[in-house]
Amino acid sequence: MMQPTRYLTITSLLFLLIVWTQLGCKEEAPAPISCEGTMFGLPNDKTGLPTDECQPQCVCKNFVSKDFTETQLNSLKEWTLSNPYEELTSNPYDEALPNKEGTVCAIIVEDEGDKRYRLESFESEAAAEQAGAILTHHDACGLCSTLTDFTVYENDRDIGAAVRTCALNNFNKPIESVVECLVELGFTKPCAQIWAYNTKNTQKNCLQLCLLDTGAYHLEDGSLSPCLDCDEVNSGPVFKAVAGRTRRNTGLASSICRPCEEVQPVEHDYPF
Repeated sequence: MMQPTRYLTITSLLFLLIVWTQLGCKEEAPAPISCEGTMFGLPNDKTGLPTDECQPQCVCKNFVSKDFTETQLNSLKEWTLSNPYEELTSNPYDEALPNKEGTVCAIIVEDEGDKRYRLESFESEAAAEQAGAILTHHDACGLCSTLTDFTVYENDRDIGAAVRTCALNNFNKPIESVVECLVELGFTKPCAQIWAYNTKNTQKNCLQLCLLDTGAYHLEDGSLSPCLDCDEVNSGPVFKAVAGRTRRNTGLASSICRPCEEVQPVEHDYPF
């Protein structure tokens, strides 16, 4: 008959052998993929970068820019915002940056049958999800956060070119002329207004650089052209704070390529 102490010793050894075997066979977790050096965008003939250097995906974030059908976009245009934004009555570039609360902007469906929704900023994605809201972009809500403005961004991934055309065609005209042109592109009026003030501010601070620009959005090393870089520095902060939605924080690939570190994935799971 086996002695109890010896039995326990053999049992312990068997247990350790099983644990060691399981640990040895367990696959190691894959190392995280770095975002460094990867560019997110949808290059066209104005981009200045080849498609192998800039793609509509960020593997490091397991994210691919989503495409929408014309039917889906037309459906989103039918939705009504129950808490619409007021029009701008002054130039936001003459004022201090607004202090906005929230790190994400989400839509809350109020009546799916009547296609009515409201926009609300939340402190986190988790908070928005808990409230039953649908993430539409990162950062707090702003004048361009509406679903209508989203369809403009999505429908034309080079919308910046159309905006610049409006600005150039109305160069010496009152800002209302630029706004009218932008509204014709499909923007809501408040969103068109912040875009218009953005173009006027860029003209004021970057005109000489932009006149000398070659037309390509990027230099060969992937950096922004001098004109776009000047716009980014001088007009970007106010635009982002007031508009709310940008293509980067909405997860939409555009003709201007951006480092994957700056891109925020959004799934856009709307009730079309």
